[in-house]
Amino acid sequence: MPPHKQDNGPLDPTHCAAQIRMTRSATMLAGLVAFTLAGCGPGGLADQVARQQAKQAVYPVLATRFPGLPVEPAADCIIDNASSGEILQLARAGVAGPEAEDIDLIVEVATREVTINCLLTKGLTPLVLSQLG
Repeated sequence: MPPHKQDNGPLDPTHCAAQIRMTRSATMLAGLVAFTLAGCGPGGLADQVARQQAKQAVYPVLATRFPGLPVEPAADCIIDNASSGEILQLARAGVAGPEAEDIDLIVEVATREVTINCLLTKGLTPLVLSQLG
């Protein structure tokens, strides 16, 4: 048999207030999750945040590995030509700092033909692009 709950008389107002706060917090968290998931598609809020955070990992790598390469347009080309999984990896690296595998990924994406074509359309000279090959 299940244990019987002892009746302690009227409800404690402090307990009720705490229960209401927990319910409100859970509701707000659920709303935040729904709002975030609604922005998960390309160009959505989550995508924009991930791309911006990924750039934080890309900037210092470009500055050290490809000196003279304009960092902002190059980072745009790298992020635009990375897969969603690669962007998430780089976003994590943007928070924690890039590790060796993140640096390798940045260099790999930077040297893709599609990324090099993007760099050319951004006005980067072939002399600077020769550093990539």
